Amino acid sequence: MLEEIKSPEYIKNLTQKQVSELADEIRQTIISVVGKNGGHLASNLGIVELTLALHRVFDVPNDAIVFDVSHQCYAHKLLTGRYEKFSTLRKQDGLSGFTNSQESEADYFCAGHASTSISSALGLLTAWNLENKNNKVIAVIGDGALTGGMAFEALSHTGQLAKNLIVILNDNQMSIDHNTGALSRYLSRLTVSSNYQSFRDHFNRGVGKIPGLGPLLKKIIFRLKRSVKGMFFTNNLFTDLGFEYAGPLDGHNEKELEKVLQKAKHLRRPIVIHVVTKKGKGYTPAEENPEIFHGIGPFNISDGSVEKSEGISFTQAFSDMIVRKGAENPSIACITAAMAKGTGLTAFSQKYPERFFDVGIAEEHAVTFAGGLAKGGMLPVTCIYSTFIQRSVDQMIHDVSLQKVKGIFMLDRSGAVPEDGITHQGIFDISLFRPIPEISIMSPASADDMELCFDWAAKQNHAVVIRYPKLTCPIEIPEFKTPVAEGKGILIKNTQKSEKETILFVCTGGMYSEVKEAASNLKNKIETDIYILRFIKPLDEEYFLQLSTKYKGIVFVEDGCVTGGVSEYLSSLLYKNNFDAVKILAFEEKYYNQGTRSQILQNAGLSSNQIENAAEELFNDRA
Repeated sequence: MLEEIKSPEYIKNLTQKQVSELADEIRQTIISVVGKNGGHLASNLGIVELTLALHRVFDVPNDAIVFDVSHQCYAHKLLTGRYEKFSTLRKQDGLSGFTNSQESEADYFCAGHASTSISSALGLLTAWNLENKNNKVIAVIGDGALTGGMAFEALSHTGQLAKNLIVILNDNQMSIDHNTGALSRYLSRLTVSSNYQSFRDHFNRGVGKIPGLGPLLKKIIFRLKRSVKGMFFTNNLFTDLGFEYAGPLDGHNEKELEKVLQKAKHLRRPIVIHVVTKKGKGYTPAEENPEIFHGIGPFNISDGSVEKSEGISFTQAFSDMIVRKGAENPSIACITAAMAKGTGLTAFSQKYPERFFDVGIAEEHAVTFAGGLAKGGMLPVTCIYSTFIQRSVDQMIHDVSLQKVKGIFMLDRSGAVPEDGITHQGIFDISLFRPIPEISIMSPASADDMELCFDWAAKQNHAVVIRYPKLTCPIEIPEFKTPVAEGKGILIKNTQKSEKETILFVCTGGMYSEVKEAASNLKNKIETDIYILRFIKPLDEEYFLQLSTKYKGIVFVEDGCVTGGVSEYLSSLLYKNNFDAVKILAFEEKYYNQGTRSQILQNAGLSSNQIENAAEELFNDRA
């Protein structure tokens, strides 16, 4: 059936048997494509029936479905005419793994971060209401994303405005790792509300059949209804915020979901529809290990096995290291924002559960909580992806830097991030954090280098950011064990000639592999040395000037934005000292779509070949 679907209109007249068959076909298609391309599997398998019900009841794109994070939108893509390109999912120039407004009019937002859907949906609905447009807006948010404070801000505002927004709470007791905390337990208690929903439906039908009700009798009946509601709805967060509430509903019973959605469609008040789904539904390996199959690379569909890559990743190197450091230093406490597995903290959490804190999808709280731990004498190690630390800039300024507290912030996935695309590139952290006082920024090039950086950071009396890429660590060389000296980097000498006949590559640690390859390719043409910026801040400027002015020219290679970056700063320092033989290779002020790491770097002008060409051009210009 999927080949025939050019728009959601196709599915509106299907029989219930056909809908069930289509759900199976959607699941098999998702498993097949994600098995080859990688992607978010468990969450997409869990939301198939809900997506079908939404598209059968509502008129997309005239009505808007706003998916939170939107990593669970694969079925939505298949139902909105994108089957033919679905095999290109997460590939360069292919379909995004998230909703993308450039891709289809059925996608209202380009999303990728959590807890934003209700705010975006409420804004869209309010604008439509002001234009007297009566189409519906539906926000689909998982219980994991509901741990983010922004979601609560939006819920509060929605209840205040009393707009007829429909919020679907997709409750699978998971975000990426299993959900923890009071909110997760609270949602589990809401099962009693189904009794109230049944009572309300029967009550309303009965009252509606009574002819000639006067105002006084209506008032008495209303009070009776409210008192019964109070018995069933003790401490219901959503009703207290001004929402109607329905649920919890079986998220895999498409027919029943349609019935409730049809009723919600005609409400004139906001409603939360609580739907319980199973992550990985229909694929046994994903059902049994939903955290592994949340976001996964290509895998063997027959048994769910994943090929192990050669070498150790920076994430695994950190994971191994932090377990050792936890044993050595009992003041270390690790914090993550629903990313224990992704940031490599699973082993630490199992070894030292009393010193491990998963705060949910709440990066702002994670950073401020770290500041509080530091004030209390702990050494907080906060592990967040570069793209998500963007949410915590104010907290880094106000609750860490200004308070002069110590702490280590491990920024995984800095620089180019493959496949996840436009919302997940880790290219802004250097520009965001360089201006902040009382913070150092480090950029290790290998596993050994990372450990040296960590040990140095642990001895400081201020906060230290350590950023590293989603990449396999390079083979260790003696230079990576160079003792840490504040502000100085790592110099790798490849040359025999005078430096004046040599080009110097100056790179952040995450770009070492590409710079090394470029230097190797150039060795028969131009001699080059490499200076790795172990420190992005502070910088020993005097040492850098003494080093760099010995060379014929300098090529900066940075896996961050050129604007506000360390290369821009150092090149201006050189210009002030009458050295202008400089080229800067860094990410431009633009967003970069998905692809492999090498494809993203190629698009940014940062591939090894482009680095090689830049050095050759600079050398020839100075001949």
